[in-house]
Amino acid sequence: MDENAFWQLIEECRPAAPDPEGDGLAAALTARLARGPVSEVTGFAERLSLALYRLDRREYGDGLSGDQFLYTRAAVVAAGREEYESVLRDPERFVPYAEALVWAEALLSVPDEAYERLTGEEWDRATRYSYESYSHRDGWAGA
Repeated sequence: MDENAFWQLIEECRPAAPDPEGDGLAAALTARLARGPVSEVTGFAERLSLALYRLDRREYGDGLSGDQFLYTRAAVVAAGREEYESVLRDPERFVPYAEALVWAEALLSVPDEAYERLTGEEWDRATRYSYESYSHRDGWAGA
């Protein structure tokens, strides 16, 4: 899955109604990815991990707990490509997510749940990039 396909899938699955925690988006993504193929699930997992990894930087997460920072980064991804890219260009755009603790924790489970629905097996693989908070060494250089 390339970057454009990832963001297109996010847009196609975004609920029309407000979805502040991203639960509706996560459910729609899981249902869509569970139709297969497995390569789409793994491709989505890789793109999601990379998107979260790119936001794992001091200027966004300083002062947040690991979970707060992870779930808040997920909310930025859930907000869509335009917002995500705006936050990457201007770290001040991350502040409202962090201050209001806008979270999209459910987005993190999408690959696992879709894979299990599709294959009947638990997800047992790692992605190239870790999305765990504070794992992006260059983003936290000088800490």
